[in-house]
Amino acid sequence: MFCVYESEYDSSSKKLRPMHLTELLALGLKHGRNTIAESAYILADIDFTRPVTFHALLNERCNCLCRHCDHWRLDKYTDEMGIDEWKKTLLSIRDFTGSYAINFSGGEPLIKKGFIELLNFCSSNSIYAGMTTNGMLLERHAAELVAARPFNINISLDSHKADTHDYIRGREGLHEKICRGIARLKEEQNRQAISFPIIIKPTVMSLNYRHLPELVHFAEQLGVSAVNFQPLGRWTEETNNELWIEKEEWPNLENVMQRLIVMKREGAPIMNSEEILGLMTASFREEKASTDNLPCRIGLHEYFIRPDGDVKLCFHFPSVGNASKLSAKEIWRGAEAQKIRKATLQCDKLCLLTCLSQKSLGNKISQAITMLSGQKK
Repeated sequence: MFCVYESEYDSSSKKLRPMHLTELLALGLKHGRNTIAESAYILADIDFTRPVTFHALLNERCNCLCRHCDHWRLDKYTDEMGIDEWKKTLLSIRDFTGSYAINFSGGEPLIKKGFIELLNFCSSNSIYAGMTTNGMLLERHAAELVAARPFNINISLDSHKADTHDYIRGREGLHEKICRGIARLKEEQNRQAISFPIIIKPTVMSLNYRHLPELVHFAEQLGVSAVNFQPLGRWTEETNNELWIEKEEWPNLENVMQRLIVMKREGAPIMNSEEILGLMTASFREEKASTDNLPCRIGLHEYFIRPDGDVKLCFHFPSVGNASKLSAKEIWRGAEAQKIRKATLQCDKLCLLTCLSQKSLGNKISQAITMLSGQKK
């Protein structure tokens, strides 16, 4: 994914203006290079791929009780690397790939001791670090988050209706906290003359899908940059018994997705491609990926780091090494990665989660334009 890293204060106009489009272009060129490398791997079994999409699960601990998540119910949490270990891991990736963008998530990153220090470290070392948060602590940490110059901030917000969102996330009053947090973020962006995309990231499910167009309008009123939808996964008892969109609702879901496609064409700040929106119903039908979307290329560009340092090319497959023991280059070029990379090419799962969904270079450019347009507004 692309997005604007920071902004510069234009003293003549007294407005924030996006800058560092050169960094945006550089990241785009890396994606373009890897698109060529992926084709070479698929067609000729020549491997000069490097990871270009990076996700880091900092922790499993969370301060929400989401009905579609198991983290808060775990009897034992995965061991966590300390902040110094994370710094070493991130520098190892940079040594291998050069500057790159990474998204931190959890659990909840903001309850990880030293997380904002880690964001500042990234900002000082040509590592463009974004985050995904449930928004519970957003208002409290807004000033220091903006000062850390994140690449972007994704916020889990599932509905424009407070009661629906708070029920899904298991915390009364969370919707109001998120709205206050976004307002505070924007105030701090103006005060500190720093700009970055703020993105709403809803999970599509039975309790909210009918009102997703209204959520887009609500997001525009909040002044965020974009909305990025992802479908529910079958992970909890509630997912199966309450939250899954079942067969009788598929026609309604399809109608909603078509409405979102029309809204996107009319300029609504929706990051998902029309293709992904069009496949949302197929995800709930649990279809296999079509031949048009195969072979899956996730193993040719993804680098997913778990809290204990284990690295995966896709979370459906085993680890290919541990970042606290091996360099990023050793992990990517190692025998385990080579084996899993070939295995991912044979997978026919229809994955639409934002870290897994297939995105062409054109899709990624379109996402960047959506966020840039939203940021200007």
